[in-house]
Amino acid sequence: MAHAQEIQLHNRGISDQESGGDDDNRDGSKATARRSERGSVRWWMTVALDMLMVLCGQTVATLLGRLYYNSGGNSKWMATLTQSGGSPLLVIPLLLTPPPSPEERQPAASKMAAIYAGIGVMIGFDNLMYSYALQYLPVSTFSLVAATQLAFNAVTSRLINAQRFTALIANSVVVLTFSAALLGVGSSSDETSSDVPRGKYPVGFVLTVAASAVFALIMSLFELTFEKVIRARTLRWVLRMQLFTSLVASVVSVAGLFASGEWRTIPGEMAAFKNGRARYVLTLVGTAVSWQAAAVGAVRLIARVSSLFANVTGTVALPLVPVFAVALFGDRMTGIKAVAMLMAVWGFLSYVYQHYVDGRSTAAGKGGEGCVCAAPTASDAVLPA
Repeated sequence: MAHAQEIQLHNRGISDQESGGDDDNRDGSKATARRSERGSVRWWMTVALDMLMVLCGQTVATLLGRLYYNSGGNSKWMATLTQSGGSPLLVIPLLLTPPPSPEERQPAASKMAAIYAGIGVMIGFDNLMYSYALQYLPVSTFSLVAATQLAFNAVTSRLINAQRFTALIANSVVVLTFSAALLGVGSSSDETSSDVPRGKYPVGFVLTVAASAVFALIMSLFELTFEKVIRARTLRWVLRMQLFTSLVASVVSVAGLFASGEWRTIPGEMAAFKNGRARYVLTLVGTAVSWQAAAVGAVRLIARVSSLFANVTGTVALPLVPVFAVALFGDRMTGIKAVAMLMAVWGFLSYVYQHYVDGRSTAAGKGGEGCVCAAPTASDAVLPA
């Protein structure tokens, strides 16, 4: 009898091993399918759509933000609110997304609430620094100095997301840093017909660099949250992360608006706004919608690829904003600014080439070891195309 039980246990062990092997095979096939999907035409088309959202949203929002100041707007907290105030619009697509499956892991609500609050407060004050900077700098200079966020993001990704710091990324950091420094040194030659306070140029420069550093930290924290806490990269979680952090940032902006007393100046500001109240409202609404489009695209890229890739996509807008600023606001494209823009593009291309090298290494079967761009692990739920 004991011998028969041993045989049954032995057979059961073989069956369990086979079952475990089948599970491993299924996990391996799923991981292989995800790697195949990651390099497919459909995947790249979806990534291109996310990049387009970032590029168009960031460019339009930056230009409308400058238009707000040029047309008579002066409220820093109102400009800050527009950068996160469009978040309630995300409720519509969130309600349309399918509910989570019963097998999907749900992180603790208290932990997510703390993450939403912490990142949301950081976003709120980061937006405030950007609002001050955009008023104190010509929009073309602002956009180029903001390119330093890519350099900062390379550092935060290394420290927080454990991503490799290669020679190409080091080159990108150095070039973008010199690009921003060149603009700071050459501020006296930056003439513009926009109503930019000349004496505030150094303050605007410092605020832009500081805001870029904080923004890089925020993006790395987003990626860390997806990797270590949520452990899922679904559209539903992307929308939830963007919605709740932006709502917290909006609360910070509204509190600042009332605490500073700027809310009392809004009716007069609206009445004195160039071309009337309707244009005032449309400018603010357009800015809010554009920032949300850019933010959702960026968070989708963080979940789908990495925070560095999302930041690089935002850097692609560098040549776009100054060109439109010259045409719309009369910003002068000086020689120093042109050289700084070319250096910023050089730094961007350096990182893009690094991403290309990583992709080739992964495709060659090296598993992406040491890649700068993070890829979802086999246990992650992948953002649907």
